[in-house]
Amino acid sequence: MDSPATRRFKVITNHLTSDSADKTSFLRSVQTSGNLFAEQGYSVLLPQKSQKGESNVYRSALSPLNLITTFPNHPEIRTLHDNFERSTQTFRDRKYLGTRVGVDGSVGEYRWMTYGEAATARSSIGSGLLNHGIPKGSCIGLYFINRPEWMIVDHACSAYSYISVPLYDTLGPDAVKFIINHATVQAIFCVRQALDTLLSCLSKIPSVRLVVVVGGADGQMLSLPLTPGVEVVSYSELLKQGQSNLQPFCPPKPADVATICYTSGTTGSPKGAVLSHGGLIANVAGATYKIIWNSSDVYISYLPLAHIYERYHQIMVPYYGTAVGFYQGDNTKLLDDMVHLRPTIFCSVPRLFNKIYASILNSIKASGAMNEKLFTASFNAKKLSMMNGKNPSPVWDSVIFDNIKEKLGGRVRYMFSAAAPLSPDVMDFLRVCFDGYVIEAYGMTENSCMITCMDGNDYLTGHVGSPNPACEVKLVDVPEMEYTSNDRPYPRGEICVRGPTVFPGYFKDETQTKEAMDEDKWLHTGDIGMWLPGGRLKIVDRKKNIFKLAQGEYVAPEKLENVYAKCKFVAQCFIHGDSTKSALVAVISLDQDVLKPWAVAEGITYENLHQLCKDPRTKAAVLADMDAVGRQSQLRGFEFAKAVTLVLEPFTLDNGLLTPTFKIKRAAAKAYFAKEISMMYTELSAFETSAKKLL
Repeated sequence: MDSPATRRFKVITNHLTSDSADKTSFLRSVQTSGNLFAEQGYSVLLPQKSQKGESNVYRSALSPLNLITTFPNHPEIRTLHDNFERSTQTFRDRKYLGTRVGVDGSVGEYRWMTYGEAATARSSIGSGLLNHGIPKGSCIGLYFINRPEWMIVDHACSAYSYISVPLYDTLGPDAVKFIINHATVQAIFCVRQALDTLLSCLSKIPSVRLVVVVGGADGQMLSLPLTPGVEVVSYSELLKQGQSNLQPFCPPKPADVATICYTSGTTGSPKGAVLSHGGLIANVAGATYKIIWNSSDVYISYLPLAHIYERYHQIMVPYYGTAVGFYQGDNTKLLDDMVHLRPTIFCSVPRLFNKIYASILNSIKASGAMNEKLFTASFNAKKLSMMNGKNPSPVWDSVIFDNIKEKLGGRVRYMFSAAAPLSPDVMDFLRVCFDGYVIEAYGMTENSCMITCMDGNDYLTGHVGSPNPACEVKLVDVPEMEYTSNDRPYPRGEICVRGPTVFPGYFKDETQTKEAMDEDKWLHTGDIGMWLPGGRLKIVDRKKNIFKLAQGEYVAPEKLENVYAKCKFVAQCFIHGDSTKSALVAVISLDQDVLKPWAVAEGITYENLHQLCKDPRTKAAVLADMDAVGRQSQLRGFEFAKAVTLVLEPFTLDNGLLTPTFKIKRAAAKAYFAKEISMMYTELSAFETSAKKLL
């Protein structure tokens, strides 16, 4: 007699390999303890009855009976060191790390280091650390932007069982001091520009014994002030020292800590998420069931390596033998880097994709009515063909889209978006114009990155796909926000994830670890999700960072900011409200490329843009646009912003309004715009008083 597991396997296999013409039909088997059932081909629902207040557990249909822990074709890869070691043997002479920036800071064509050359440098850097007396298991800080040396140091940490501790290059002295002391960092790599920041607080970070300066000429080291007990050497000097006295590897075990990723945080001190070698490998291995790169692919690296999103892809790069070219360090020149590199893989965030979308549309509109009509016709025709599973006419590409593709180098075949919801309009636009896979994923540092990911053959927009085969997902009720597993037509609740990918906890912080993870090892993400047909997950709200209005309604500002980001005038948006007020207000950083032509079309004259921002007609137009988008997105009445302040200054890292991962620092923004917030509420109060008098 078949076992329950065997019967489950037969049910799933029969469904997924069915010859039925209707591949998207529902499988309506009875929910018994001996069967799994799938809504479509993307997820399966485990049969165990859910506890009260939560949904049943979903897993990927690609691996429904067990959670993935390692690569299916290479089960011997259990650590980051194993992963890179295989790459050095398999892809030794292939291009790996590329940069346009020379030692003297000049920018030219990309120059490449092979996998074999990177492996040699890795051994020298690791040996150099050992020769300087940095013991196995020590924390090593990486305090500089993406460049080849970052990856070499990270590989050295894996080969010699060090723990890498990335620091965002934008961090100031206080945050640097906190992280280094908290993690007891013993050696830290930084660029010359950051050395002054580091040296200014060396006396308050006693654990540091070695500072390695990356980039620049060795002669620049001569004038550096010496600190007792701390050695300062150049990267090239450490490389030579290691080469002259190579040490054998000290390979880690899967359960060993690979890295401590400090979340930038919107409030309070950073939290250090402890991630193991096994957890990172499991997560990337699960992703390879959905994402297939190859050794001819070229990846562009510009998102901060201190963030798990970029770090994650740098684990996948060597597995496939892909080449990675680094940007020159200036986001405003990224598109120029892409033209020179001609990448095939482009991972970014909605903020940049929105800019690309707006820039292309604006240039098309500026080219004249005839060109705009031609673009619209070709776009609609190509989109219709793609949605129907047909090959679009090559005429459209040769006439319209080949020129657009060249803006990103002309070869992009994979685009990945994460960190915030990507508008369906933008996703469709990217798919049609760039003729490749556009995949939205959802994840978090505490799960070693990816939780869910869209399948490449799924053209439905507005969701983040099905679970990574390395983890399982359920929804837990949030009654105070009226999200429950009994909601119809689709269950809703807080997204919780479990599996080998989930971190063991926050470094030296048992209290916050218990807040994030329950006794059954379910990680509570703080995000609100909803299951769509086909076992797709949709992010609908945010449990964290919510606040209550005076009438008792809960508001998730991040959700509203993502909605208002679709408005034509809005470059960035900050939504504010509190329990003493009944309405929301917004500070809008304007898109000047939209604002100026609008004023001309409206016949509005102005001395400068600051005057235009204060013009009541401008405020009225922006608020009307926000209201229209809000209605289209079906916002509830209390979720509409009732007043706006228009500013020209963007929210940036430099003015303290953004985290390094481009999230709004809410407490900082509240303080920064305190005067404007007060004025908006005063205006609303005066308006309400006038309205009552009229009644």
